[in-house]
Amino acid sequence: MENKESKDFYAKLKIQLADTSIWPAKYLYKFIVPSLGPQIAEIEHIFDNTGAVITNKVSSKGKYTSVSIVVHLKNPDAVIEKYKEVSKVKGVISL
Repeated sequence: MENKESKDFYAKLKIQLADTSIWPAKYLYKFIVPSLGPQIAEIEHIFDNTGAVITNKVSSKGKYTSVSIVVHLKNPDAVIEKYKEVSKVKGVISL
């Protein structure tokens, strides 16, 4: 269940997305995850069959991996839906 803070965040994000893009549009997600562990595969699974282009870059010490995802989505609600799905993956930082 969402708390008030995350509901407010997603409400603001939806307004910003609606104001700054013409939908449908490409959207760039960026996440930081531990390099060892299932998180990268879990995130990639969330974006399966969406036509997403996923790029991974390991940090200089190898402890973390930056996951960048560019995907064509139909509206701000679709962007937020993916953020909510990814937020269920433990240890992920959304940028």
